[in-house]
Parts: sequence; structure tokens; C-alpha cells
Amino acid sequence: MTTDVRTIAWTGDALRLLDQTVLPARVEHLEVRDVDALVDAIRRLVVRGAPALGVAGAFGVAIAVRQAEREGWDDAARDAAIARVREARPTAVNLAAGVDRVLPRVPEGAAAVAAEAQAVLDEDVRANRAIGVHGADWLESRCPRRPLRLLTHCNAGALATAGWGTALGVVRELHVRDRVEMVYADETRPLLQGSRLTAWELREAGIPCTVQVDAAAAGTIMRGLVDAAVIGADRIAANGDTANKVGSLGVALACAAAGIPLLVAAPWSTVDRATPAGDAVPIEERPAEEVLAWGGTPAAPDGVQAFNPAFDVTPARLVTALATETGVLEVAAGVTPASRPQVREGAADRPARL
Repeated sequence: MTTDVRTIAWTGDALRLLDQTVLPARVEHLEVRDVDALVDAIRRLVVRGAPALGVAGAFGVAIAVRQAEREGWDDAARDAAIARVREARPTAVNLAAGVDRVLPRVPEGAAAVAAEAQAVLDEDVRANRAIGVHGADWLESRCPRRPLRLLTHCNAGALATAGWGTALGVVRELHVRDRVEMVYADETRPLLQGSRLTAWELREAGIPCTVQVDAAAAGTIMRGLVDAAVIGADRIAANGDTANKVGSLGVALACAAAGIPLLVAAPWSTVDRATPAGDAVPIEERPAEEVLAWGGTPAAPDGVQAFNPAFDVTPARLVTALATETGVLEVAAGVTPASRPQVREGAADRPARL
């Protein structure tokens, strides 16, 4: 994959999304001009990944303002449409953060909102590059001095962000340094974001990759085939508990048992210091059909129910470290977002490095 690939872009009157539901078979784009279409695209995972959802939320406000102007909505109808965008997926805090970031520009009109949303996008790309450097530096200091064998779960690459990636941004930075031997990509049931998306990104970047079923991850780790696991996050609580794609907790438990690092890579916008701990994170439950069928073909007997949480929560004690655009926090050692009072909310107030 070239480094300038974008999964999300503003055309001036529409939001252009790379349709991740049809990858890797086809590369198609969807142009979104109204709130209903954007909410549908978010819920169907046309656009997905916490940072990308933050950008989509920001531009979603611009879409709502443009639609209000075009269709003669009053302020109440416009604000209700914005709220629908904000609440389209509950677990990823970035979606709401992206909406909230641009809300003060609404009285200035759609162009002003879109300009602020573009700033969100540009900041995300810069942050991802910095996350990659900090995470790679930290892993190089903690892992054997040879090309590393890494494991990742779900997709936290360019497809999940505005560009470059968070967890895969770390992997890509290590690859630039000739420090990657192999990446084990969990397939990530039930929608296969690992085998469809992560493996596709790794192949395009020329990074050696092996896809494995989710149930193999713990055994791969315990057999000593992995030096570290690197995952993303959809929400990080104040105490360092981390919500990520379901199956991440099993990876974390195996890493702890094997004594290898689990590095979470995410921008500061994913840290929700209003959520004290992981048990307060809302866990999205997705349709049963995602588990009970595949491609329209039944995968379970008629009448069987399905439990389909999209995320699970990894306790802070299992998160070795958190790499952000400002540096690395060693969470399992007790250094959490809430325990560092100098880290404040505004981007301008963030320290250059922790």
C-alpha cells in the first residue's frame, strides 16, 4: 500500500469513503451527501476504526449542515441529525469526539465546519506517524535485537484511520527499519477484518504476513512464535482499561502468560478520561446474522441464537504499554492517562513527549 492512500476524503460537497465491506475482492468508493447515508455507512462498517470514525463524525456535521441548508431544516432538525451521526456506534469514543470538535463552527456554516473537520483529518495522519515512531522505539528497546515476530488483532492500519495507521503504523515503522520478520494477523471473526483488511494492507506494504484463526492466537504466543502483540483501541478508560475488537482480551491474557509485551497504539483522542474504568464502556452488540450466516449461507441451525459483542475490554494490568502521538505510557506499571496530570485535553496543551 502506498503511504498516500486515504480511506476518507472531503470532495467539497460529499464525503468520499473507501468501502471496506467489499475489500479485498474490490476497491470501491462511496460518496455520501446526506446524514442517512452516512449513518448507514458507519453502521455497515463501510468506514470503521476509531480514528477514521472521528474524522467521519467531524465531516458528518458538515454534511448535516449542508443538508439543513439544502432542505430548509430548522435548527432542531439539524441538531437531531448531528446527534444521529454522533450516536451511530457507541463504543468508539472518537466518533463523538469528532462531532464535538467541530460543533462550535456550526453557526459559521458548512464550509467552516468542513475546514475544521479537515484539520481533524490532517492531525490524525500526523499523530499516526508519531505513534508509529514512538511505538517502534519502545518495542526495539524491549524486544530481542533482531527482526521481530509480531501479532495483531483486527485492523488498526491506514484503513482504520485517516492514513498510515496506529498499530499497523508501528509495524510499518519497524518494517522501514528492517525489524519485522513476520506478522501474525488474527482473522478477527465474525467479519474477518484481520484477514480481509489487515492482511491486504500488509501485503500491499510488502510486509511478511500469516493469517491465523482467532483461536490459534494464544497457542502461537505460548509456543514462543511471537515477540510482541500490537493492537489498536476504540476507547481507553482513565485507569488504562482498553476496549478493542472482541478477541483482544484473549491475546492480552496469552501475552501476560508468555511474558511478552502487549502494546496498544492509539491517538490521545481515544483516551476517555470521563470513563473511569472499563466496566463503564458501552459494548456494542451487532446483528446475530453476522455470526449465524456468511455471504447469505447459514452457518448455524435454524432457531439458534447468537451473542455478537463487537468489543471486549482488556484490564490495564494486562496492557504493557500505550503508544500515543506524544510518547509511551507503561500502563501495567501503573502509569495511566489519569495518573499523568500534565496531559490535558487540548492538542496545544499536550506535552511534546511523555
